[in-house]
Amino acid sequence: MFETAEVGNKLDKDTFKKEAPAVRAALLAVQRRIATSDLAPIIVIAGAEGAGKGETMALLLEWMDARGVETNVLWKPSDEERERPEYWRYWRALPPRGKLGIFFGSWYTAPIVERAFGRMKKAHFERALRRIRDFERLLTHEGVPVLKYWLHLGKAIEKKRIAQLSADPRARWRLSGNARRYFKRYDAFRRASEDAVRVTSTGFAPWTVVEAADDEYRNLTVTTSVLQALREAADEADARGKSRAAPRPALPQPKRVNVLRRLDLSQTMSHKAYDSRLADAQADVGRLTRKLAKAKRSLLLVFEGPDAAGKGGAIRRVTRAMSPYAYRVIAIAAPTDEEQAHPYLWRFWRHLPRRGRVTIYDRSWYGRVLVERVEGFALPAQWRRAYTEINDFEEQLDDAGTILCKFWLAISAKEQLRRFKDRQTTPYKQYKITEDDWRNRKKWDAYEAAACDMIERTSTGRSPWVLVEADDKYWARVKVVERVRDALAAAQ
Repeated sequence: MFETAEVGNKLDKDTFKKEAPAVRAALLAVQRRIATSDLAPIIVIAGAEGAGKGETMALLLEWMDARGVETNVLWKPSDEERERPEYWRYWRALPPRGKLGIFFGSWYTAPIVERAFGRMKKAHFERALRRIRDFERLLTHEGVPVLKYWLHLGKAIEKKRIAQLSADPRARWRLSGNARRYFKRYDAFRRASEDAVRVTSTGFAPWTVVEAADDEYRNLTVTTSVLQALREAADEADARGKSRAAPRPALPQPKRVNVLRRLDLSQTMSHKAYDSRLADAQADVGRLTRKLAKAKRSLLLVFEGPDAAGKGGAIRRVTRAMSPYAYRVIAIAAPTDEEQAHPYLWRFWRHLPRRGRVTIYDRSWYGRVLVERVEGFALPAQWRRAYTEINDFEEQLDDAGTILCKFWLAISAKEQLRRFKDRQTTPYKQYKITEDDWRNRKKWDAYEAAACDMIERTSTGRSPWVLVEADDKYWARVKVVERVRDALAAAQ
């Protein structure tokens, strides 16, 4: 694959100086278009040691308005990053809409290095590449075009380039500390890199392999390619905006088993049994959460369900068992301007707990397939593909040692109405009831159908849903705390 980048392309300096001003002006013009769009393009610069990756990034920053560009130089992960899922550091670094992000070091670095040194088996390497493809597909769907450039040097040229840079005190800094060590495994790196480029060069995020032996040729090739790709992305965004029509009527859906209506909501528990079982379960939860750090695990709890289903009450019974220093409760409401400027999963990735800690989501990423679906805030194509994106996300949590418990608190429409009226007449509960609650109640059947689809498509072997019969609050709270205890115990 890389042979085509070893044909000896060169560009004389006079030609570069002649063409560069026009390319630079055009880059600034397309950057202004990006600034007023819903796009947040990212540019990945990777390749051989001594190929000029740093110089290429510096040139892009010089030619573009640096105020609209966020640069990310990613070396070895920090302790904070190592204690979270691998992609946490990349999600945090995504630029907001209207800006560009440049990644020098990316999600490709670790798999290629590990594979080249023989520390990653082929099957694991292929799985890592599939995860990369899924990540980049999600980004492009969410308005984050991914532009990828591999700067290639042949073996003899790379050896010569490393020697030249090492001998020049003024240029020595351009080499990474691993340059010589990596070059000793040039052939292994080339095989791993070619496999990575081949598997992850997709229609939605293709690689551009650039011969980097000649600086002028490399610089002009990359900048003109970036210009073309940004123009195409901006044109496509404009076309989508003009062609967006009124939403089509929903097609009739096949009848499915309604798993929520099969629940026995008449389950109850006496006050005496409630006090005893809850106290026992809370004691166990408190003891087991203190062992999370030693086990190199974290705990993530997700609570979903209709309005007034008792999510807040169940969460309080869980947190009473924990040290306040160990947990955070994230209440999810309408996204802020900052959150809307990023892909929808961004605001959930950013709050993931590190080892030894607990994060509790009062509503979660499932909003995309629930409220956003029912209320029309997400297009059908967006919420339909979200099932796969959510399952991929939760798979990464599991791979990183995160214990994930997902609770759907189910109540009947009759019980919800009783609780709504109680909230209206009880002064200290009135803050809990809003006009939106009454409006959502009118769409009970639509929300129930969406919830059944969600449970069917995202209850996996790794991350199953726990359906909680919640008409009786005592029963619901004990079931939740005991399931948290059981999940913690199974993970020790």
